[in-house]
Amino acid sequence: MGLQKLQGAFFHVSPASPFLDTHGTIYVCLASIRGGVLESHIVLIDGIVMGGGAGLSMNAKFRIVTENTVFAMPEASIGSIPDVGASNFLSRLPGFFGEYVALTGVRLNGIEMVDCGLATHFILSKDLASMENELRMMGSYDARNIPTLISKIINKYANWDRETIKLENAYSRLHIINKCFSRETVEDMLSSLEKFAACRCEKWIHDAIKSIKSASPLCIKLTLQLIREGRLQKLEECLAREHLVVSHLLRRTVNDDFYEGPRAMLIDKDKKPKWSPLKLELVNKEMLVKCFSTIEDEDWQPLKLFGRVNPNDFMMSRI
Repeated sequence: MGLQKLQGAFFHVSPASPFLDTHGTIYVCLASIRGGVLESHIVLIDGIVMGGGAGLSMNAKFRIVTENTVFAMPEASIGSIPDVGASNFLSRLPGFFGEYVALTGVRLNGIEMVDCGLATHFILSKDLASMENELRMMGSYDARNIPTLISKIINKYANWDRETIKLENAYSRLHIINKCFSRETVEDMLSSLEKFAACRCEKWIHDAIKSIKSASPLCIKLTLQLIREGRLQKLEECLAREHLVVSHLLRRTVNDDFYEGPRAMLIDKDKKPKWSPLKLELVNKEMLVKCFSTIEDEDWQPLKLFGRVNPNDFMMSRI
């Protein structure tokens, strides 16, 4: 991950960065916004943002998207769980939209992100360079006025005609999503979706059913528990819980799904992961409890976050 100083820090995330280096740096960056949103952190999302990049982006004060933006949290489909703060920001979306996003791995566009609250502004990609130049030209002002000045510049470019952008909007289906994803268990959610599928010829419902059924049963249930509990937890608590669960998946505490998913989807590409257990109903409470239990190993340490030295730094990242 390349870093360039700009009145604080200017982050450029390279797709070619080694996974461990990038993942580790993301946790360090998230530690810097511990306890609240960094007042002058600007994120420009003009492309695909998933997993770790999404975790870093969603805690920024200004989250700018374009017509090129694609957001998703597809971790359960490859044997993992949405982490780096996902149980915090997804659990705070309207209704049960967060459960829908996390359990199905659905891809959202920029308009959908603004409507559900994942993004703060939609700007046409052709205007990004001009906006960035204005932000770069900002002088040294009183730190208390920086968020206001940034907001004024961004709003200047966010003034566009919505009718000119023809993008699908999953958020418009919130009433059905709430009815299905408010259920207590994943099995009940699927049953509700299947009832709607029987009387509605809507592709998104069938896609949601297919996605949940094809993902790791263990990871789907872990994800739901993290989202539900995340509604009552602070960012630091969510990060620590996610780190603990991922550590268990890495250590094969219950199964090999964390390694089987990438094998089937990314390495051999047979698209036929052999999950264990194979079905949702075979995931028992004991398995879930194990994944949330303290790891008794002197080589393992729980996640510890450290506060920022200067909370008034101006940060901007492009993904």
